[in-house]
Amino acid sequence: MNSLFPKDKIVFSLPDAEIEYYAGFFENERAHELFEKLKTEIPWQQDYITVFGKTHPQPRLTALFGNEGKPYGYSDIIMQPHAWNPLLMFIKNEIEEVCHANFTTVLLNQYRDGRDSNGWHADNEKELGRNPIIASVSFGAERAFHLQHNTLKEQKLKITLEHGSLLIMKGTTQHFWKHQIPKTTKEIGPRINLTFRIIK
Repeated sequence: MNSLFPKDKIVFSLPDAEIEYYAGFFENERAHELFEKLKTEIPWQQDYITVFGKTHPQPRLTALFGNEGKPYGYSDIIMQPHAWNPLLMFIKNEIEEVCHANFTTVLLNQYRDGRDSNGWHADNEKELGRNPIIASVSFGAERAFHLQHNTLKEQKLKITLEHGSLLIMKGTTQHFWKHQIPKTTKEIGPRINLTFRIIK
C-alpha cells in the first residue's frame, strides 16, 4: 500500500468540480515496472470512430477490463471487457485504498507518441450513474490534461499528468466540465493511462 503524505495531494478549488491529484502515487521504480508490464501484457486494440460522417482510426490504442457482463460504450464504440488480471487487480487495489470506492471497470489508453490524443469529452455515459468517480493513473511520458467548464468559459485548468500520478474526478465534475489530452508536436515517448470507473 502507498504511504502518502498530505503534501502529495493537491485539491483544486474549482466551481462545480471535485478534483484531486497525487504526484508520485506510485514511486518511480514501481511505476516504470508497471508501465513495461502494461505495454507488453495488455491486448491493445485500435477501434474506428466516426466524427462528422467520416470514419477513421482512433488516435490511440485501447483495452477494457472489468467485471463479467459489463460492457462499456462511448462515441458509438461498444467494448466488451477482458477478465481482470493480477497486474490490473494490483493497481486497482492500490487506488481503491485512496478513493474508498469499488471499481468495476478500467478503460486503458495507450498514447504512442504526441500525435495520439483524446478530444474534448466528459465521462458522463448513463451507465456510470449520476455523479461518477473516475480515478485516472498515468505511466510513461508526461502529457498535458486540459479541463474546461461547459458554461463558465473563463474557468479552465491545465494539469501535467506525471509518471506514476493519480488524478481523481468526482462529484458533479462530469456534468459541468469536459477534458482532453491534446496532440503535441514535442518529441515524446509513449504514455499509458488507466481510468477506473464504476458501471452501474
